[in-house]
Amino acid sequence: MEILNEIRFRMPSLSVNEAAARSVVSSFLIQADPTVEELSDIRTAVSEAVTNAIVHGYRNRKGDIELTVRLLPERTVYIRIRDKGCGIADIEQAMEPLFTTAPEEERSGLGFSVMKSFTDRLAVRSAPGKGTTVTMRKRLSAHGD
Repeated sequence: MEILNEIRFRMPSLSVNEAAARSVVSSFLIQADPTVEELSDIRTAVSEAVTNAIVHGYRNRKGDIELTVRLLPERTVYIRIRDKGCGIADIEQAMEPLFTTAPEEERSGLGFSVMKSFTDRLAVRSAPGKGTTVTMRKRLSAHGD
């Protein structure tokens, strides 16, 4: 995979860092000149993935979240969010709309659905006790489209 540019960012699993992740991704992607809508979609998908890592992956304990953003050929954006939290036992179930592992909290269980709707490709790898890796891709429109 040819990488045109890349940024890696590591942050503690604090809820205030969800906004930092959105800002880092936005600042990095400005060089690709995305539309306002594309940038908003990507920011929302990143926000959902980071929030899932904080709320579900680490469950009231601290850990690191790794964020990698790459610009690939053909105006493709690659985003990977990785945690080393509790992991997901059943990824298929976790990706079902409204499923949540934290029903006592005010969470809707739509995180994966939102990520999927705002990106072209979503992949989730996870193992209980080892953490979760969410990978997303989105192809930006050509200039003038």
